Amino acid sequence: MTKLPDALWINVSPTLEKFDRPLLTNLSRERAISAIAQWEYRQSQDEPTSLEIALVLLHDYLKVRQTPIHLLGHGTGGLLAMLYTRRYPERVKSLTLLSVGVYPAVDWQAHYYAHLQLLPCSREIILTQMVRNLFGYQAPSVSQMLVETLKRDLAFSLSPHNLFRRVNIAPSKVSVPLLVCGSKDDVVIDRQQFDEWQHWLGEKSRLWQCPSGRYFFHYFYPELVSEQIIDFWDSLNLADSLPGNLSQVELSS
Repeated sequence: MTKLPDALWINVSPTLEKFDRPLLTNLSRERAISAIAQWEYRQSQDEPTSLEIALVLLHDYLKVRQTPIHLLGHGTGGLLAMLYTRRYPERVKSLTLLSVGVYPAVDWQAHYYAHLQLLPCSREIILTQMVRNLFGYQAPSVSQMLVETLKRDLAFSLSPHNLFRRVNIAPSKVSVPLLVCGSKDDVVIDRQQFDEWQHWLGEKSRLWQCPSGRYFFHYFYPELVSEQIIDFWDSLNLADSLPGNLSQVELSS
């Protein structure tokens, strides 16, 4: 009988999933959990962008489980994981968000459309600037490849933003342990977006910033990010293994 995974990575962009692979490879090698699975949402250009549809499909996948699961996601994948946790907290053991600000709908596409609307520049020029913002300086050939990657993400991802509408979702506390990871040099989820999470953290939750790596810091520093996630999971396992009063004393010391 196949064992159900203990953790689930949520991806809602087929184009950007290659930036998740180094981290998932590192996590899968660790022994802190028995298995990590990936849940992927795919849509065509003809389908409406609907977070609600994605939530229903995610719930269809998870409702057969008898035990809570660790949920993880980057960007809009993290947003979907958070919305699911708000709706079904009893099904989630912990939530890990990467490059998700306190206003969780903010992603790289929201920044792109804001620039496109305000600046008298072509789409190509703005996307080239977005590559610098998201990945830092790259050789021209690599930069052009990344521009094409971002174009595909604009066409096929679940991001709720477009040129005429940018969605806003208010901050909210979740009732499960939360790990929020960001990067100190990220211009999308900037310092203010990251620091304001302090007001929404619950018990056993924590914040962590990578020294660099920008919006895709988990791609550039997968080992470092993996260590933080595993340490977070280990702390929850330790707390669960202790008697109730002792676990509270241990965590507050």
